[in-house]
Amino acid sequence: MRLCSIASGSSGNCVYVGSDTTHLLMDVGISGKRIEAGLNELDLKMSEIDGIFITHEHTDHISGLGVLARKYGVPIYATKGTIDAIRHTHSLGVIDEELFHYIREDERCTVKDMTLYPIRTSHDAAQPVAYRISHDGQKIAVITDLGCYNDYTVECLRDLDVLYLEANHDIHMLQVGPYPYYLKQRILGERGHLSNEAAGKLLSRLLHDRMRAVVLGHLSQENNLPELAYESVRVEVTMSDTPYSGDDFPLYVAKRSEVSQMIEI
Repeated sequence: MRLCSIASGSSGNCVYVGSDTTHLLMDVGISGKRIEAGLNELDLKMSEIDGIFITHEHTDHISGLGVLARKYGVPIYATKGTIDAIRHTHSLGVIDEELFHYIREDERCTVKDMTLYPIRTSHDAAQPVAYRISHDGQKIAVITDLGCYNDYTVECLRDLDVLYLEANHDIHMLQVGPYPYYLKQRILGERGHLSNEAAGKLLSRLLHDRMRAVVLGHLSQENNLPELAYESVRVEVTMSDTPYSGDDFPLYVAKRSEVSQMIEI
């Protein structure tokens, strides 16, 4: 299995997850042209993509969906609430109804040789989910746009080989930054986004001896820095009451507008 971030951040998100025979995209929140260029860097073509899995309907996760759907006819997988919201997003244009495939939280979905498990998330969207993806005993999860987490979240993310995890903002940078008060409160709320510290605390509950890599994603351009996210998460893990320190596993930060390093299991 492989994972690679094509774009990551408040301005647009797209993650590739694949095996030798199956190729999937998690969200398509940048232009179709940029997604095609990103896939080309991975020696892939958009015509080889077997499915697009959408986490929720916010623009930074779906802005390229209309163009890609019309050009390539790729199956689109999302919850009913998300699909209904996509239908009412007029900026996407018309999308063929036959391309939509409904998924349900906590019910497995199979695309060729890959199994996906949608995980309920706390975010201010219609019916948002994250995804745990498995193939031949290997397990990857992509989870962002998470205002808070609980024991259910932790159980769904246990025993992963690779975790792609939101580290959206530094709380201090957000509090003193230029955002209006209502937006700051939204981001900090239980249906907003995970801070660097919260990401580190969640990660501390998920680490195990076989964890191959952790990728931090969905960083805010205004309220975070890659170096700050990296160090904050490492410190949280080291300070936690687990037997692990921040140096015990490979930790990467996904690039905002470039293709990031390919993670292979």
